[in-house]
Amino acid sequence: MSYFDPLYFVFALPALLLAFYAQLKVKGAYNKYTQVRNLRGLTGLDAAQAILRPEGLSDVTVKGVPGTLSDHYNPQDKSLGLSQGVAQQPSVASLAIVAHEIGHALQDHTAYAPLKLRSAIVPAVQVSPWIAYGLFALGAFLNSSALLGLGILVFSATVVFALVTLPVEFDASRRGLRLLQTYQLVDGRELQGAKAVLDAAALTYVAALAQSVATLLYYVFRFTSIGRRRN
Repeated sequence: MSYFDPLYFVFALPALLLAFYAQLKVKGAYNKYTQVRNLRGLTGLDAAQAILRPEGLSDVTVKGVPGTLSDHYNPQDKSLGLSQGVAQQPSVASLAIVAHEIGHALQDHTAYAPLKLRSAIVPAVQVSPWIAYGLFALGAFLNSSALLGLGILVFSATVVFALVTLPVEFDASRRGLRLLQTYQLVDGRELQGAKAVLDAAALTYVAALAQSVATLLYYVFRFTSIGRRRN
């Protein structure tokens, strides 16, 4: 069964435009500061090696991952995944991205509560949008407020995940910038460039939250409209 309501765009369009703008900002900042060589000539891998052990993260392993901007920290196996460009390029962008991901490793090491919460709800978030859409489509087709209400409840997990992600990502960037300063890996101008890269990345998470909230508001609108028709 397939169901699509053009009214959804009324709610979703502003968030979609914000997401598009955020992606442009990320690519622009990354492309710009990938071309700016840091004064110490450190690659992302060099930076990781300079920070991990002194920060008490010697159990974190560094491994290569395919793709661009695919860098991440995995709390399940304590691994820092670095893309080839970040690992091998001595750029300001490489330092910013590595420091941010080590910020996540520090969150894991210190049992940072928002990170633990986000990790706990990942399994639910992986399936909740699809289940919610199925319930919503069926509820709209059958004019069932009960199914729509259940769809809203299920989709709420996605909104919670997007909301919790904000402090996790902002805190990781704050920690990352502090690490770059503590270990004197950047000068003042390079620190501003690193912050520009991380601020652009943060906007993508704001956009993700906006998209989730827009979808939830649409579901709530349809739920209330069915209730009004019945009354």
